[in-house]
Amino acid sequence: MKDSGSARQKKNIRILLVEDHPLVRESLKRIIQQQPDLDVCGETDNGSQAMELVAETKPHLVILDLTLKDSHGLELIKNLSDSYPKVLSLVFSMHEEFLHAERAIRAGARGYVAKEEPPAKILHAIRKVLGGEIYWSEKAASWVASQIASRPRPSSNFSVDLLTDRELQVFELMGGGLNTRQIAAMLHIDASTVETYRARIKDKLNLKSSSELLQYAIRFQMLPKNKDS
Repeated sequence: MKDSGSARQKKNIRILLVEDHPLVRESLKRIIQQQPDLDVCGETDNGSQAMELVAETKPHLVILDLTLKDSHGLELIKNLSDSYPKVLSLVFSMHEEFLHAERAIRAGARGYVAKEEPPAKILHAIRKVLGGEIYWSEKAASWVASQIASRPRPSSNFSVDLLTDRELQVFELMGGGLNTRQIAAMLHIDASTVETYRARIKDKLNLKSSSELLQYAIRFQMLPKNKDS
């Protein structure tokens, strides 16, 4: 009969989960805990507590969503990269991979996996990142390569890839129904700064009015995920 203490000791790879949907978080935790060497050392639904848990539990890997209770996942990735450069991060999200994967990698993440992927693919992504590699889908990697090869990008009235990370965050939060004050609180910036970002977004997307900007933001949030082109 095996010693249960010895079995527990094999779980030497610590993983922190940062996900704002409890059911999704529990499902991901169950997938990870079934692995003999992987252990969920902590979980939270917000970026602030995530940084505290990183200091407390010293995880090898942080798996995070881009939509959190109190912040945007890209900000958490950047904070992790600055404060804990040895801690790896993997994005686990329903957001459009074509738009967010490259940004997440630039921010410091080591991979991007979609929530709808089967458990085997999720575990494959975790293993790749833990092994020191970058993980994203073949489709996303091909798309990024084509974007690099075809630059400068063609002009478009809806080229959201022209937006900076912060502008994209504001744009998405607008589309999610948040007003200026709520966006400011979520991103920990002044309301006047949010208005500045709104004006820049409107100019970059070649939109004529604030109402048109809001309509485009809402339409963008309603776009289907995982486009084939």
